[in-house]
Amino acid sequence: MTPEISWTSKFYVCPGSTMACPAVLIPGLLRGSVGAICAQAPLLRLTPSTLRHLTLTGVMKSIRKTDHLERTASVIRREIVSAAKVCAAANESPSVKSLHLLVADQDFSFKAGQWVDFFIPGVSVVGGFSICSSPRLLEQERMIELAVKYANHPPALWIHNKCTLDSEVAVRVGGEFFFDPQSADPSRNLVLIAGGVGINPLLSILRHSADLHRQWANKGSGYKIGTIKLFYSAKNTSELLFKKNILDLVNEFPEKIACSLHVTKQTTPISAELKPYITEGRITEKEIRDHISKETLFYICGPPPMTDFFSKQLENSRVPKEHICFEKWW
Repeated sequence: MTPEISWTSKFYVCPGSTMACPAVLIPGLLRGSVGAICAQAPLLRLTPSTLRHLTLTGVMKSIRKTDHLERTASVIRREIVSAAKVCAAANESPSVKSLHLLVADQDFSFKAGQWVDFFIPGVSVVGGFSICSSPRLLEQERMIELAVKYANHPPALWIHNKCTLDSEVAVRVGGEFFFDPQSADPSRNLVLIAGGVGINPLLSILRHSADLHRQWANKGSGYKIGTIKLFYSAKNTSELLFKKNILDLVNEFPEKIACSLHVTKQTTPISAELKPYITEGRITEKEIRDHISKETLFYICGPPPMTDFFSKQLENSRVPKEHICFEKWW
């Protein structure tokens, strides 16, 4: 699925990306290990001519296929293209598979909410997938996590049907939809509104917010986060991704983090563990309006009708545009 650029303020912008071009990997070794399940990853070394070839091929294929590259041509991408190795994979739902990638380049970094261009050897189309892990996981273990929904798009097909442990890919960070407060910034509350697989960048922001709060609580330094409320809607409980991770954070920081999980087409009984957090039916305008304040930032990621609805309702409620950031997934 590919996101559409929406709005930006001086702090946040909202894009995503796919490109079309081949990937070139030249194996090497990353010194040291980063955990029991993750083997050493290859280093990627691309010459300027190779990078020009990748970009040109992507533009040519984009013109032929009218893919997402045209809609995100002006979106900022980092220059670093890093090799990565798949070191863990799991089915997060009947339709979504998660990957943990060990990233080779020590200069590779990202901000919570950003995405990666996903280069696959032998696949001419490059994927664009939001990172759902916290930047701290990368800092500590050199890993990032992605969650990809099954689709006929070649990168998604490869992830679901051909990707195995130790598969080698390359990644490049892009996008300006992020939450990256600095220590001196004023404390803000966050309202995160997710639909379906749109949870991915918002989970990264949620996890990053929890990391920031741990640092503040343990050391009294860094950014002081306000409260965080997650509204997350999916068809049924089996399609609510990362339920355990979300509830673990709610239970760890009940004074800071809360969630409201919505299901729109539930046909089976809801487990006792989930029931206190589940509402049957869509997220409502009133639920969101109850959280409006001058200290609150709103992040929205989901299908276009959902993002259009809530962003417009917030604007109609006189929430400043610079406090509303959304990303549309097609």
